[in-house]
Amino acid sequence: MIKSTVDPACTGQFSPLFLDYIRQKPETFSFYNQYPEISNFENLIKGKNFSLSNRQILVDSLKKQYAGFEGDALIMEQISSLSDSKTFTVTTGHQLNLFTGPLYFIYKIVATINLAERLKKAYPDCHFVPVYWMATEDHDFEEINYFKLNGKKYQWKSPQKGAVGDFKLDETFRGFFQQVAFFVPDFFKEAYQKSEKLSEAVRKYVHHLFGDKGLIVVDGNDANLKRLFIPVIKEDLVNQAPSRFASDQSSKLDDLGYKSQIYPRDINLFYMVDGLRERIEKSDSIYKVLNTAVSFSENEILEELDLHPERFSPNVVLRPLYQEMILPNLAYLGGPAEVIYWLQLKSMFDHFEVQFPAIMPRNFALVLDTVASRKINQLGLKDEELFKTVLDWKKAFVLNHAVVDFQFEQEKESMSRIFEQTGQKASELEKSLGNAFEAGKVRALKIMDQLSKKVRKAEERRQSVQIRRREDIQELLFPGGSPQERVENFMKFYLEAPDFLDELFELFDPFDFNYIILKSENG
Repeated sequence: MIKSTVDPACTGQFSPLFLDYIRQKPETFSFYNQYPEISNFENLIKGKNFSLSNRQILVDSLKKQYAGFEGDALIMEQISSLSDSKTFTVTTGHQLNLFTGPLYFIYKIVATINLAERLKKAYPDCHFVPVYWMATEDHDFEEINYFKLNGKKYQWKSPQKGAVGDFKLDETFRGFFQQVAFFVPDFFKEAYQKSEKLSEAVRKYVHHLFGDKGLIVVDGNDANLKRLFIPVIKEDLVNQAPSRFASDQSSKLDDLGYKSQIYPRDINLFYMVDGLRERIEKSDSIYKVLNTAVSFSENEILEELDLHPERFSPNVVLRPLYQEMILPNLAYLGGPAEVIYWLQLKSMFDHFEVQFPAIMPRNFALVLDTVASRKINQLGLKDEELFKTVLDWKKAFVLNHAVVDFQFEQEKESMSRIFEQTGQKASELEKSLGNAFEAGKVRALKIMDQLSKKVRKAEERRQSVQIRRREDIQELLFPGGSPQERVENFMKFYLEAPDFLDELFELFDPFDFNYIILKSENG
């Protein structure tokens, strides 16, 4: 593939705060620790205070999570390396998905692995482990129960409730799987058919795709890891400190004219047991689990926390802090919305004396297959023009390629002058004639506008092949009106080109925050 890039601003897909952050506008400085450039990782390495005891807990938990993978020497080596004080992680996170979900899930992981390799070259005395944080505790099944491929939606419908990572691959899943089994690669079949629950299958196929690059999959739904987070959970339950700090930071962003991405609650925790993940709210002195009959006094809920920390699940406000407290992490790679909500959290990190990582935009990309590349070349489209609406492009294209100038601007100006000059003379003869000429001018210009539209429509018919070609390109690049990377599944490209991932590794640069366009060499 041939790589080019455009400024993210020209795509219309990013908020002012995101753009100002990557441009290092001074207004954003107080909302982060170190800007994500490779020289700043020296400060992050020096500032990361992560105890050897916590490292050992992490290693022990990961070895349990990777039970059955013991034969993979590289992965076992990566996990063991985390006990060393000179080993650090770089992390991306994402919801669980079906068959990898949308393309940008793949982009996140590729960028994270490339970052680890770049850091190793820059800081050879240290070791860097790429991590995919598998968000097994999310309970919004409707967001992740499908994938789209070539315009078709494949969906798993299940009555199961609670954390999606615990969803059983039951009869409903097997019925869904039969719809796709004839075209999916064998490694997906192996992962799903030999797993009991969704999180297990996701770990297996992510490992198949990226295990040889040393990627570690971390499941935060782990009692021993949650135990490290108990002090923050207590602070959230009793004093609601995280909410105050996150709200204050969000207010500062609002004062600068930026929009917040997340909205803290007084308590930012869910209560989670089999088939249940519901918010905790405090009413007077009682802690209630919403939509259930479960409630606790303060003493009771703190006792429950000490006995079963795994039953307390952080929401989007606390999850980043939880991640940074259980990993020796230096950077988080995420999409534009994730970048913004991390910027809302720095003061909360400062309060708990946890180093704020480098917040890095993942790579953004548009992949043009041979058909799309050929049509783009036929139209002579520039990269920036790919992000224009078809309507805006069509107006300019039809005008620039018209046989007749259908805007009639000069003719209309000449006609107006004739009516105005003649009307002025006629009004000297009789005042009412001036009004008549003015009315005639309005009618004539209206007729010219009507004729202009007819000529434009004729030009559009004459240029219909090119216009239809542009409409086809739009649907390929923005299926259903959304960016390709948020809709299409990576199998669209992987099934045709098994080296697709290798090309992404070669072409993606984790420190280049421009929007990538990848064109087929055969276009």
